[in-house]
Parts: sequence; C-alpha cells; structure tokens
Amino acid sequence: MSQDRLSQMVISIMLLAGFDVSERCNIRPRSFDLIAKKGDTLVTIKVVSHIDSITADIAWDLNLIARYLEATPLIIGERARDTDLERGVVYIRYGLFAISPETLYDYFVEGNSPMVYASPGGLYVKIKGDLLREMRERSGMSLWDLASHLGVSRRTISKYESGMGTTLEVAIKLEEVFNAPLVETIDLIGCHSPEPMRPPETRPGDILSDLERIGMEIYAMRQAPFQALALFNKHTILTAYGTSQKVMKRASFIGNISRLTETSAVCIATDYKKQKKIGKTLLIGEEPLHNLKDGSELIDLINE
Repeated sequence: MSQDRLSQMVISIMLLAGFDVSERCNIRPRSFDLIAKKGDTLVTIKVVSHIDSITADIAWDLNLIARYLEATPLIIGERARDTDLERGVVYIRYGLFAISPETLYDYFVEGNSPMVYASPGGLYVKIKGDLLREMRERSGMSLWDLASHLGVSRRTISKYESGMGTTLEVAIKLEEVFNAPLVETIDLIGCHSPEPMRPPETRPGDILSDLERIGMEIYAMRQAPFQALALFNKHTILTAYGTSQKVMKRASFIGNISRLTETSAVCIATDYKKQKKIGKTLLIGEEPLHNLKDGSELIDLINE
C-alpha cells in the first residue's frame, strides 16, 4: 500500500471513531503525520509502511510532544522486518507502540483492546497475576501443582503471578485450567512506557536563546515541523524559525496543530522586520523578538 493510501486509511479510521483530525503534515522532515483529538484524548500519529524505519530522532520528538501536550504517540504501519504486522498485536519501537491500521480500527472504532505484544522470540501476553493467584489458591493448587501441570518451574508460576508475560500457548493452558480470562488487555492510550528522555543536544543559533532570555523554557525538536516547544507559565507554544520563505510554509500547518492541541503558535523569521498574524500563528521578525523584555509580551502578541 502506498504511503498516501495508508495515511488516508488512518485518517478515515480516526474520523469514523469520532476524532477531530489535523491536516496531514507534508513538511519534511516530519516526525509525525497527524494529530487527532476526541474529548480529552490527544493522539500524535506517525504513519510508515515499515515500522523499522522509525529512528531515534522520530521517537525523541514523539515522546517530547506526548509529554508536554499530554498526548499519546502511536506508530501505524504495515510491516516489521520481513512480515506483515498482525492484527491485534502490539509492536514496540523505541518504547513506543506500533500497530497495524486494522488494530487501530479494532481499538478506536470497535472498542476492542489488543492483548498480544511482539517481543524477541515471538508473541506474548501479560497475565493478570493477582487473579491467577486467587484462582490457584481457590482451587487448592500449590505453585508446584500448577507448575507440574504446565511443565514449568515453580519460580515461573510465581513470576506469572507477579505479572510476567508468557507465550500464547501457556496463556491458553492457564485459561483452560481455571476456565477464566487471565490475559491483560493492552490500553493503547497512556499506558506505554517510553524510554527515558535523552539530554538535549547543543542548539545552534541565537533564536532559542533569545526565547530563553525572556523566560521561556525551551525543548528542541529534531524532525518535527516546528523546531521547539516553548513553555511559559501555562502556555505551550509551537515554535518554528528560519527565513520568511521557510517559516511561511510552516505557519498554516502549525496554526492548525495549535488549534487542535489548544496551544499557541509562533514563526520567527530571520529576515523579517515586522510582525503579523497568519491565521492563528504569529509571524514575527528576529529583531522585534529581540526587543521583547518578557515572555508575557510575546503571549500578548500571539493573542492579539
């Protein structure tokens, strides 16, 4: 399936699920393609044909956006290594969940959470440890009894009861023994554990330093359509900078994203002397920015 068709499929699924979906990002480089919102649920989506094409920089941006916009990052793709992504299976890339469009549909449209995750060696599920212990004790079975029945060690059963994952085959046997559903579902929204954030690299140029001078807390992006997230008091500002020709191309898209995420948007042009609004986005020259004394002045300009 082509990248365009795959993206359209994802958009259609999210719209069918009742989400408001941003315009598709056509700016390169891009660490995400879409942002979708429904109520308090905000999802940043990267669409790729092959999930192994996800890089550390893309994961960095998705994690950063998720952290400061209170969003959930998802990777939607078709293949991993040499095989198609299986329906109902969650894959992990740099600590982020990656799923097929079919799994996306099942979760958001049908309300069916996946149960299986892929890990080196095969497909696994997580056991409801407390319920397993309760069912075993209620049945009068010792750790040894259950271990002998399954052909594993007592220590392994103890780990299952502590929440350790197991193979599908073992999970099926456990559910047959106790005639009860013992497999945890995987909540795609807000329940993943991204890798720890790496320290930011040194930033070139003076623009982000100028924002810091007026009290902004800056988090530099790596491949997003905006180069930084700027935080000031309770305001989050999607920030792009460069020549006026470059930032003009970004202004409309960033404004669309800021509307959906209830943030602000600013484009700083290195060769522009004035300021104006392009939709929801403030376009301001580097020199007028330098004349600001406090971040609240920039917020006032954005809100005019």
